[in-house]
Amino acid sequence: MAATLAIPLPAAYRSEDVLDFHRRDSESVAEQVSATSLRKGVMFDGVPVVLEVQIGSQAARCRIDAGGKVGKRLGAVAHDALLNILGLRIDPAPFMQAVRGDALLGAVVQRIPGLRIVQSATVFEALTWAIIGQQINLPFAIALRRTFIQQAGRQHASRLWCYPEAADVARLDLDALTSRKFSRAKAETLLRVARLADSGELSLARDDDPVRAAHALLEVKGIGPWTVNYTLLRGYGYADCSLHGDVAIRTALQRLLGADSKPDLARTEALLARYAPHRTMAAAYLWASLNQPAG
Repeated sequence: MAATLAIPLPAAYRSEDVLDFHRRDSESVAEQVSATSLRKGVMFDGVPVVLEVQIGSQAARCRIDAGGKVGKRLGAVAHDALLNILGLRIDPAPFMQAVRGDALLGAVVQRIPGLRIVQSATVFEALTWAIIGQQINLPFAIALRRTFIQQAGRQHASRLWCYPEAADVARLDLDALTSRKFSRAKAETLLRVARLADSGELSLARDDDPVRAAHALLEVKGIGPWTVNYTLLRGYGYADCSLHGDVAIRTALQRLLGADSKPDLARTEALLARYAPHRTMAAAYLWASLNQPAG
C-alpha cells in the first residue's frame, strides 16, 4: 500500500526549473517528467521505491510506492528524499538579499528570482553522479549514469529503474563498468566508495556534519575537491560550497566580467569568497547565468 503526503511549497516556487533538472535524461530511465509532475525511482534499504510528485500552486502532492506497506523508517527516508528532489533544502532569500546591488550577480538574481538548488535523492546518488561526471561533457555523463543505473539498480514493479544504493554497486565487478565505456579510474573510484559505504567505513548519512564529511571524502583515492564540493551541494544541501574548480563556473565569471579568458582557480576562489556563507547559491546563479542573455 502506497503512502501519500503533501509538502507545502514556498511562494513563487520555480517548478519548471526543478522539473527541467530531472528531465535531463531524454530516455527517462529512472525519472519520468511531465509538465507538472515527476516520477523518480530510487533504492531505499534494499527496496525499489518510486516517488511520485504532482506539483500544485501551493503544495506538492506526493506518493511513495514501495510495492507494499510503507513503514515509519522508509517513510522518513522517502520524505527526506522528496525535500531534496524538490529543491527545498536551501532558502534562496538570504542570498538574494545579500547580493542586492552586487556588481557581479545582482542583475542575474533580479532576472531569475527565487532560484532553487535541486538535490539528489540521497548522498550516495550525489557522490556517484559527481564521480561519473568528472571531466566529461554532460551528454556523455548522462549516458554513463544511465548505464550505471541499469548495471547496479533494480526495476520497480512499474518498470521504472531505481537508482542503486551502495550495496548494489559494491556487488559489481570492474568489467561491468569498464566494458561499458567507463574509464578504469572512474570505475575503480565508484566501486571503492560503494564498498566503503556498504561496509560502514565511509558514512554518507545526510545529517552528517558537512565539514567532517568533506574531510572523510578527501581521504578516498580518486576523490578531489571538486567532487567533494559537488557532493556537499547535491547531497548534503550545504549552503557554502566553493565550486571554484568547476569549468562552467569559471566560464560564467569570464562572461560576467567581460574578460578575455577564464579566471584561474585562485582568482575564481577569491571571487566566490565574497559570497560566503552563500557560495552554493552563488554557484547556482552562475550556472543559470549561462542560459541568460549577456549584459
